[in-house]
Amino acid sequence: MADKRYSFPRFGADGSGASERAANWAVIGIFLILAFAAIAAGRDFLMPVTLAVLLFFVFTPLRRLARRRGIPDWLTATGVTLGLVMAVALIAYAASGPISQATHNLPMISTRLEHKFEEVRASIEDLQKAAEKIDEVQSGGSDAGATITVEQETDSTLKSLIKFTPTIAGQVVFTLVLLFFMLGSGDLLYLKIVQSFDSMSEKRSAYLALRQIEDSLGNYLGAITIINAGLGLAIGLAMFAWGMPGALLFGLGAFVLNFIPYLGAIAGVATAGLVALVVMPGVFWPMMVAGTYMMLTALEGQVITPYFVSRRLQMNTVVVFLAVALWAWLWSVIGMIIAVPVLVVMRVLADYVPGWEKFGNFLAGEDPPAIEDEDEEEAREIVEAGSGAEDEASARAVTAEVVEDNETV
Repeated sequence: MADKRYSFPRFGADGSGASERAANWAVIGIFLILAFAAIAAGRDFLMPVTLAVLLFFVFTPLRRLARRRGIPDWLTATGVTLGLVMAVALIAYAASGPISQATHNLPMISTRLEHKFEEVRASIEDLQKAAEKIDEVQSGGSDAGATITVEQETDSTLKSLIKFTPTIAGQVVFTLVLLFFMLGSGDLLYLKIVQSFDSMSEKRSAYLALRQIEDSLGNYLGAITIINAGLGLAIGLAMFAWGMPGALLFGLGAFVLNFIPYLGAIAGVATAGLVALVVMPGVFWPMMVAGTYMMLTALEGQVITPYFVSRRLQMNTVVVFLAVALWAWLWSVIGMIIAVPVLVVMRVLADYVPGWEKFGNFLAGEDPPAIEDEDEEEAREIVEAGSGAEDEASARAVTAEVVEDNETV
């Protein structure tokens, strides 16, 4: 009785093991629930770590290029970190003025919006009766009371921002410091990852997966950043042409929001429409402003991005939308921004992890390439041979030569 091992019971009389498979799936389901709960609970720590890892893969090719030019890794890490700090500071400085002005004018904006919606409601006879019934149920108030309420809400929002500013600043600092150490350590992280595998084929596949993640993330984020910059410039100029206040802020907002698939464009169109309702007469011209924003984002999403982004990096639209919604639920705005880069990483890993072929095909809608098997080799030889390659294709070639040389010994 002491040596008896307990497991999930089998309910099948023939011992086919169907209930055991069901129990295994139940364990997997429990693990996924606990994993998502842990990810949500550890957001303050996991968000900066995830951002640092993604940025590490993006800037590692730059570090490797600088090393070939004789620049030490720590100097490249310093330059990248300071460059990111300056970029964030410039964006914050450019947006601070319009945001401060909009916050100061928030009570007036609210009053104008209220009058505007009253005009719209009065112009639609079919909806007016329903609105009057709603007004009868709800308690009425004067414009001054509404202004006081808006001011109270503004104070509450400012207090919330002041409260969470130290946390956000701490996460940004943690992300940049971690990125600095990861870039400054050179190929150490790659070496440790590759050394954790046993056979030569596994080591080489792991290293090539890391190199392909570099190329995929770099190509995707590089193309998307350039496209978003062009979209932000176009929207800023369009808002300036329409006479909208804060055209620069609209351009910066479009640049940032477009990193969030679908939801970012919707938020931008809604914001442009609401601001236009305040500053423009009637309803027709605000609709034209919102339509201009929508037309530009649709042109970017349906024509420009599919043309310039590699087909291999394009994802299943349903999966992208669900991923954005899931990460928004887990990590709010930051989760929506990193949703697609995380999918890109998972798509690359599906090409190399045995058993993930169908999952990768589901993400991208295409069959993943087969993984070649090679003989055993030391992890350090692969990493050192591949560190001088410019891209993943070159790394594949030089590591293949190392494997061939090792086979002949």
